[in-house]
Amino acid sequence: MIAQTPTQNSNQRRILVTAALPYANGPIHIGHLVEYIQTDIWVRFQKLVGNRCIFICADDTHGTAIMIRARKEGRSEEALIAETQVHHQRDFAGFDIQFDNYGSTNSPENLELCHQFWASLRAAGLVAERDVSQLFDPEANTFLADRFVKGTCPTCKAINQYGDNCDKCNATYSPTDLIDPKSTLSGATPELRSSKHLFVELEKLHEFLESWTQCGKHLQTEVANYLKGHFLGDPLRDWDVSRPAPYFGFEIPDAPGNYWYVWFDAPIGYIASTWAWCKANGEKLDDWWRSDATEVHHFIGKDITYFHTLFWPGMLKTAGFSLPTKVHIHGFLTVGGEKMSKSKGTFVKAETYLKHLNPTYLRYYFASKLGSKLDDLDLNLDELISKVNSDLVGKVVNLASRTAKFANKTGLSSTYPDDGGLFEAAAKAGTAIAEAYEECDFAKAMRLIMELADRANPYIENAQPWVLAKSPDSQQALRDVCTVGLNLFRQLIVYLSPVLPKLAEQCGALLGEPITSWSQSQSPLLGTQVNPFEHMLARVNPEDIQAMIEESKQENTPEPTAPADPWNDTADALNAEPLADECTIEDFVKVDLRVARIVAAEQVPEARKLLRLTLSLGGDVRKNVFAGIKSAYEPEQLIGRLVVCVANLKPRQMKFGLSEGMVTAAGSGGDEIYLLSPDSGAKPGMRVH
Repeated sequence: MIAQTPTQNSNQRRILVTAALPYANGPIHIGHLVEYIQTDIWVRFQKLVGNRCIFICADDTHGTAIMIRARKEGRSEEALIAETQVHHQRDFAGFDIQFDNYGSTNSPENLELCHQFWASLRAAGLVAERDVSQLFDPEANTFLADRFVKGTCPTCKAINQYGDNCDKCNATYSPTDLIDPKSTLSGATPELRSSKHLFVELEKLHEFLESWTQCGKHLQTEVANYLKGHFLGDPLRDWDVSRPAPYFGFEIPDAPGNYWYVWFDAPIGYIASTWAWCKANGEKLDDWWRSDATEVHHFIGKDITYFHTLFWPGMLKTAGFSLPTKVHIHGFLTVGGEKMSKSKGTFVKAETYLKHLNPTYLRYYFASKLGSKLDDLDLNLDELISKVNSDLVGKVVNLASRTAKFANKTGLSSTYPDDGGLFEAAAKAGTAIAEAYEECDFAKAMRLIMELADRANPYIENAQPWVLAKSPDSQQALRDVCTVGLNLFRQLIVYLSPVLPKLAEQCGALLGEPITSWSQSQSPLLGTQVNPFEHMLARVNPEDIQAMIEESKQENTPEPTAPADPWNDTADALNAEPLADECTIEDFVKVDLRVARIVAAEQVPEARKLLRLTLSLGGDVRKNVFAGIKSAYEPEQLIGRLVVCVANLKPRQMKFGLSEGMVTAAGSGGDEIYLLSPDSGAKPGMRVH
């Protein structure tokens, strides 16, 4: 489908766009950014040409990986995913990636929609139940998700492959098919254990999926051919959509103790995030996900093709939601022709990049490399320096920097001067540039735009406004030259604005009219004042790139192995008395622990274990406490000692008298009792936090 030109806006398209949901178990890095920058460029283009387009995304928050990490860090899964979402949205904003809604798969909307999808699958007779032998880590005490098992590919025998698919031969398989599997959690050899699993019988949708994937409309040709050759020629495997506890996710309502697998609820998150946007904006969800008037476009990496082109369309069809109009699939990012490397510093986090380099550089470089096919994209850092410095600084910004300072005094001419047909030719080129954007061939769009810049710069070079400015008799000629130069600059910026939104903002500020429409490239701006020129874009400094690489190396350097435990503490005490059930912070703060001084201590003759203690909490505040420490302490040893007491314990009437608190101690009892004492400097009455 060809993008609309400004004259076609009466037929405005309604478009919903998604990018794959980033997993909430780690930071955004430059490999991720290929997809989000690509999608953001396409969305900004659609909005610029006048289409109604929304960009929907969310964090993918469920699964074993989240659960395991939260356990290791001693916090709840909810706290972990909330913190990660803040970091993800910060990094995306830093690269000018602008979502209309950014949600979470751990949302009430997603839970409700999962129930709807599940009910539809059940009603269609697509759910089967059977016992499954699954890999279990006996040391981590958990069933292992696909990504927590590595071994040798059963197809091509490549080593160190994950449990779901091989990145060498692209084969998909079950973790149990791996040769010599190992748990990535503990390194242990997993055990096979049986548990109940629920499956979607995808083969029952084979005819529909073959028709949808092979019709030539929804997928790139190479993707359709891949599916035909690798999956659709044979019966489709049933899709395992459940995991037994323990698992962080949504419990399946008709299968207690089982949870929907993360790949079941993650794509439903597209719809859930849209629903959240609808609620905030007074829109109807059915207008976006159950309407033939809305186009749905997914942008994903080629590693998740299988899920988005077979499972997801099958789920949507069954549940009565709109099918994707197009699934746009891109390749992987390499750096210098190799996989991103932590040891070489080319595995760069978004946060680290932003400390050293302008995001405009990466947006433009990726755009100059991204085509409409599945080819991998290589980031050559020397080429990045050359492209940005030559194209953006030397050609595009150069037009403004060489004319704006003169136009600030003269303003723009009221009629457009003769420029030898430059503006008109560039306006006509807008159709081809728009078609390239629409087809996701951003590399072609950038080439066409830079060809226009190559034609515009000689005009300024030959006209020499810096010479005209010196002659009082040449002021009109100067104004005309600046009018041409700045309009050609503005025209280029309109075409580049989906890629370079910050530069578009700067252009709008300079010329007093924001860039809001593709149509602004078709007619010149005339008779207006020009604001003082401010520096727009610095050249890439190779030293900044090297600093980024060095910091990435340091971030990814493994922490030194902890030295052997010098104390050799055993677990005997913990084994003898295991940890109590968890309590909340609200429970804990109810206990008022205070530093107290023992000002009197005496035997209780009729009691076998107790001593009577008088505790001072400072001033005149005294508490009488009976403590079961008689076997370990003589009363005279205790006078003047600081202890920790439970100061708000409800008084208890004993046959020996009233006990108004409790002192804290460790040990198993008998002679093994150890009063807890505060560090030096503590004073009676201080609260223990």
